[in-house]
Amino acid sequence: MNTAFLLFLLIVLGTLVITYYASKKTKTANEFYTAGGGLTGWQNGLAIAGDYMSAASFLGIAGMIALFGFDGFFYSIGFLVAYLVVLYLVAEPLRNLGRYTMADMIAARFNQAKIRGVAALNSIVISIFYMIAQLVGAGGLIALLIPSLDYTTSVLIVGVLMTVYVVFGGMTATSWVQIIKCVLLMAGTLIISLIVFAKFDFNVGHMFTEMKTATGLGEAFLNPGNKFTNGLDTISLNLALVLGTAGLPHILIRFFTVKDAPTARKSVVVATWIIGVFYVMTLFLGFGAAAFVGEAAIVEANAAGNMAAPLLAKVLGGEFLFAFVSAVAFATILAVVAGLVLSAASAFSHDFYNHILRKGKAKEKEQVRMAKYASVGVAIVSILLALFAQKLNVAFLVSLAFAVAASANLPVILFTVFWKRFNTAGAVTGMLTGLISALFLVMISPNVWNPVAGKAILVGTPLIDLTNPGIISIPLGFLGAFLGTYFSSRTDEAKFDEVLVKANTGIAELPTSN
Repeated sequence: MNTAFLLFLLIVLGTLVITYYASKKTKTANEFYTAGGGLTGWQNGLAIAGDYMSAASFLGIAGMIALFGFDGFFYSIGFLVAYLVVLYLVAEPLRNLGRYTMADMIAARFNQAKIRGVAALNSIVISIFYMIAQLVGAGGLIALLIPSLDYTTSVLIVGVLMTVYVVFGGMTATSWVQIIKCVLLMAGTLIISLIVFAKFDFNVGHMFTEMKTATGLGEAFLNPGNKFTNGLDTISLNLALVLGTAGLPHILIRFFTVKDAPTARKSVVVATWIIGVFYVMTLFLGFGAAAFVGEAAIVEANAAGNMAAPLLAKVLGGEFLFAFVSAVAFATILAVVAGLVLSAASAFSHDFYNHILRKGKAKEKEQVRMAKYASVGVAIVSILLALFAQKLNVAFLVSLAFAVAASANLPVILFTVFWKRFNTAGAVTGMLTGLISALFLVMISPNVWNPVAGKAILVGTPLIDLTNPGIISIPLGFLGAFLGTYFSSRTDEAKFDEVLVKANTGIAELPTSN
């Protein structure tokens, strides 16, 4: 346990050193929000992967596969396929049209304060939702590393650290923490995967055969239906996972950290390859935990299975590998929450404070100062909410954030670029419909209500059976955008041709004919 604590401290000190040096290069709003747009495609690809491979990926999916078999792998498939949507539909238009936030892209066509206000609200809500999952994972991890610390103290520690990174280092510190974390996470996951594979004689067929009898689920372990018995719920989950990434604010702002759209596209390709290899390895993590740790030990450490990967490392490699993997998991959480805090703070400072309250006249120092204040506020709200979600699986919590993102942001992003008739009323209606419907459906779902005490946040009967709202809220988001446009007499077609050309080519102005 001393080794684990020392590696934990080493990670913290290393990230603080990065923040210290980054703070010297973070003076302007551009440097704070986007690291000056100076990252290369490879660097940003690593940072995107580091930002995306969160506690849900490393801790949540491993636990979900270990406890429920095939159903847990839905998350790996959905998270990976989502990047095809990002690559082909979102990355280049966003980079060509935006500057700091998603709202910049929409405002390129609809220069309306209320659009920026709603877009900023969406970004903050989604970021907080996603951050709850990371903090839950962090709380369980530190409690496992240092038993003398309770869950609340653990969450507070991570909350303070993530705020320090953003307040002092901005996007530069956040990016380099994510890059280093990505390399460490891939290394740790590869080591465990190779050891697990060796246990199965480096034979995939043998591994699958052994898993039929390795758990109490028997042959059902390799079949769907252990976790998601409702077919609609399964479809809903996968819709949210595949479409949600394209609406996640902390992923979208990463495309502003490079110089141009081709570099943004290269970033996505690099990230997709890294993420793809990682999600294949989650099979080894989940199967290994099920076979060599066992359901009883996994559930005893954390009822939701979030500690399966660190426990597997301990069984396979003793205290040192356990300490290394736990420290890497902690770095994973720190990197992701820093990106989430930054995306929420940027939305508040740049979109709400500068463009709405100050009518676009706030000085750069004022924007940076307000972003730092917003970082503290977002961190406090996220910590308080995480204290109520201790018993939920982090992969599951993240899937809810994906549903909100796909419902509230994706329809407006796509319609802004590809639908000429789309207007301001449609944009506002679509964002609010997607956001409110997703949040409402979560509030009346089994995530919040359960007749058995301790199974959910509140005791009672849920009004719907869906644990993920995507199958209802995503179509509602698109429908809201369509109906808002259709029933509004306002026309906002003047900039469509210009936006379409700029989104796809980067050319700022259309050529004029003689």
